[in-house]
Amino acid sequence: MAHNQTSAENESRVAVLVDCDNTTPEILEFALRVVAQFGRVVLRRGYGNHSTLANKWQEALVRLAFTPCLQYQYAAGKNTSDIALALDAMEALFDQRADTFCVVTSDSDFAYLCRKLRERGATVHIVGEAKSPDALRNASDQFFEWVKPEPVVEQPKAAAAAKADSAKPEPAKPTPKLRPRFVVEAVTLLAADSPEGKVSIGGLGSYLKRADPSFSPKKYGHSGLLDMLKTYDLLKAQQEPGGHWTVQLVAVVS
Repeated sequence: MAHNQTSAENESRVAVLVDCDNTTPEILEFALRVVAQFGRVVLRRGYGNHSTLANKWQEALVRLAFTPCLQYQYAAGKNTSDIALALDAMEALFDQRADTFCVVTSDSDFAYLCRKLRERGATVHIVGEAKSPDALRNASDQFFEWVKPEPVVEQPKAAAAAKADSAKPEPAKPTPKLRPRFVVEAVTLLAADSPEGKVSIGGLGSYLKRADPSFSPKKYGHSGLLDMLKTYDLLKAQQEPGGHWTVQLVAVVS
């Protein structure tokens, strides 16, 4: 119990602050997956004006447990949301509520905030789109670029067949063993900081739970995380001399 408490005390406290006026809600889940490797997310806030928060951002902020920070524009052309985000970031640093910051934006106006946070000893990550200027990218400890995924177009025949099948009552089937892509992405992300390219399965499990508190291998038809990892063609799980298990990406031979 004492060990767990000490571990929790040493864990970085992460604040995720989103410039909703400048980016899209689709970026939010990617940002949370990115910051899960750095520590425990203690602040989740989304900043924007009324039209932004009341329309396209409302569903994403509610579903992912973000606190919406509504900022009215007192005069046309004044961006009060940016000022509110910057003030809250500095306040969280001075109050010692957070020591690691993830600012989700592509706006170079936040470059000065990033520099000030780093001067005070904080670690700053930026999650932004390809349009993010170098001034913003270089002001952070690490920049993560989000790329909009290609839309999946379902073929008409497949759609018709799926609709016909759904209309027929079927007997209950065992849960199929699924291999979600985000597990490979998690190993790729964590292995990048490992000299041998290996990730402990315990560390991977902790990361996946931080990224998605509802994550469970059983939801995908597996008895446990090790059982799940062994089904991936792109991953190799192995037991190390000390008895613990690790996982790494399989080398692709061209």
